[in-house]
Amino acid sequence: MMRKLASGRGAVAVCFQSGRVDVARVQRGSNAQPVIDLCASLPREETDAETLARLRRDYHLARIPCVTLMPEGDYQLQVMEAPEVPEAELKSAVRWRLKDVLDYPPDAATVDVFSVPADPNAPTRGRSVYAVAARNELIAERMALFSDAKLSLKAIDIPEMAQRNMAAMFETPERALAMLNLAPERGLLTFSAGGELYLARSIDVGLSQLQTAEGELRNQLLERVVLEVQRSLDHFDRQFSYLPVSKLVLAPLPEDIGLHGQLSESLYVEIEEARLENCMDISQVPDLASRDMQAEQFLTIGAALREEMST
Repeated sequence: MMRKLASGRGAVAVCFQSGRVDVARVQRGSNAQPVIDLCASLPREETDAETLARLRRDYHLARIPCVTLMPEGDYQLQVMEAPEVPEAELKSAVRWRLKDVLDYPPDAATVDVFSVPADPNAPTRGRSVYAVAARNELIAERMALFSDAKLSLKAIDIPEMAQRNMAAMFETPERALAMLNLAPERGLLTFSAGGELYLARSIDVGLSQLQTAEGELRNQLLERVVLEVQRSLDHFDRQFSYLPVSKLVLAPLPEDIGLHGQLSESLYVEIEEARLENCMDISQVPDLASRDMQAEQFLTIGAALREEMST
């Protein structure tokens, strides 16, 4: 059903998926839970610019700030020791270090940097940063696409940060939370605490592989996922020993593929299945009660939770 958004705070996330464009908005107000007041999809039957223009018209999105996500493969995420330079020079210093990582000149990259929180018990220990780099031409193409559709694009984010936003909904104070999300082509494992991202790992097994595999092949794929999660938990414990992991939250899945059982049998941490209705008000989008829709829209809703966009 097409309707005009209610006025209020909150950016709209507009994210491209295979065959469709997803749109979501989350309102943060005085209520205890954020309110999802828009969550829908449009098929990519026209050009992307025409699809965005139709989305703008159908949902009255003119002049509403938008955020979108870079697709996997269009950016690189690299953790490194923070250069010892003034904060104002940090991006330039990180860009120079990326010359050995990128397969194109650093000057042709758009670079952003965010810090990994330091150990409060060892403030003088060298800190780490994550560097995000994408080709300037890809950023320009995405900006032009939204401009042509007369949509106000205010931020281009990455899935790791959208998942961090979702993880914050399930965190326990002063404890870290691990979250595992299986997208169609890959898994994404993040560790966060206090709304900050500490560690992100990509897993080369996606939901599509697991859904089509049967018998022993599926078991082998599940074992690969569990092994990568176990190794990442061990790595996090070594690197951030001052921050115990409270639980592993498994992002919504459209069907039971045996992952929850495998994780529960193999890991020492509690496993919890994420249900959006437990941490957000989804009453304005009743279709979100379904596991299928929660799985499809998980990262788009996470992108809409970007707090600095709520103006």
